[in-house]
Amino acid sequence: MKTRAIRLYGKKDLRLEEFELPPVNDDEILARVVSDSLCMSSYKASTQGADHKRIPDDVSEKPILIGHEFAGELIEVGSKWAGKFSKGQKFSIQPALNYKDGPVGILSAPGYSYQYIGGDATYVIIPNEVMEQDCLLIYKGEGYYPASLAEPLSCVIGAMHANYHTTPGSYVHDMDIADGGNMAILAGVGPMGLAAINYAINREDRKPNRLVITDIDQTRLDRAARLYTIQNAKEKGIEMHYINTSEGNPVEMLLDLTDHRGFDDVFVFAPVAPLIEQADAILAESGCLNFFAGPSDPNFKASLNFYNVHYKFTHVVGTSGGNNDDLKDALYYLSKGLDPAGLITHIGGLDAVPETTLNLPTIPGGKKLMYTQLDMPLTAIDEFREKGKTNKHFAILADICDAHNGIWSVEAENYLLAHPDSFN
Repeated sequence: MKTRAIRLYGKKDLRLEEFELPPVNDDEILARVVSDSLCMSSYKASTQGADHKRIPDDVSEKPILIGHEFAGELIEVGSKWAGKFSKGQKFSIQPALNYKDGPVGILSAPGYSYQYIGGDATYVIIPNEVMEQDCLLIYKGEGYYPASLAEPLSCVIGAMHANYHTTPGSYVHDMDIADGGNMAILAGVGPMGLAAINYAINREDRKPNRLVITDIDQTRLDRAARLYTIQNAKEKGIEMHYINTSEGNPVEMLLDLTDHRGFDDVFVFAPVAPLIEQADAILAESGCLNFFAGPSDPNFKASLNFYNVHYKFTHVVGTSGGNNDDLKDALYYLSKGLDPAGLITHIGGLDAVPETTLNLPTIPGGKKLMYTQLDMPLTAIDEFREKGKTNKHFAILADICDAHNGIWSVEAENYLLAHPDSFN
């Protein structure tokens, strides 16, 4: 079986190549990839090369496939796994294997460490350890892009599960966000912030009574408010506010919303020291500050009020990705209709992956969703109408997106996949 794939050979050395996959062993599975959502983690891996903790030292001789937020369908199932998986099933992958015998040890992950599995490919071989770790998960919902976005959604689910609180006189940790409490998501209208908003509103077990989302970009705040409306949150029993903190005193503005009680859960979605200090200043008693954003600087620091740590029991947690249970939760909510399309702002094909990945920090907007079975330049959804003036297929996609509040949809995906040669 031949595959076309993006292979990493070293720092900023991404190549689109076609090559033969090895025969599938009895303990492996052959899969067709349909979609992959590009992640800043792939940018970091592509720019660091072998210096990255998840990439093998011999990557220049044995290039790896990049991409770890991918979905597709199973094509051929080895005999060892025939009782659990079957041809034609749609799937998502939990890339954090925690498998000691992987190519780089316990940090091995599809999309970083393997020669034959990664999201930016047409066909891949899923190795035995993925199934052994229960990291191949079946998706039963509509479309493919929701399953691609299951991994980033699982990251925010894991972050919320990692929060904890205590009660006076007890050192038992009540894990997860405070049910019925005050929650703030700072710098919260980027792709991962939108995922957190979506989940916080729609989860079935715990919800905040008050949810406050901040940013300093009014355009992005307005877009978030159109996607996840204050009225929809109200219908779910949540008082929601979108706050622009570019002017005035952010701490006072936020505390005023809680009658100066403070926030039980504060999530920080940008690695900015003043933002962390702002989060610390608005914590309620036993408030939990979750530093979600991963800094690239290993010496990144911010001030923390240790008086409040001691006397108000405030605390800090950090998470880096979700686990299997979090991904299962994500797939459950996606199959029940939670739509992550609002995260997506750009669509592209396999040929656009190298340039897009290496320039990801400078490309505005949200998630860049790549369809690996076709070639297509990276195109913002907002640009479909203009491109439709010379290409009728873009015009049709624009009509479909307009019918879905200006965002991507299963209908748009189906049209794109039905006309794979019409967008390059």
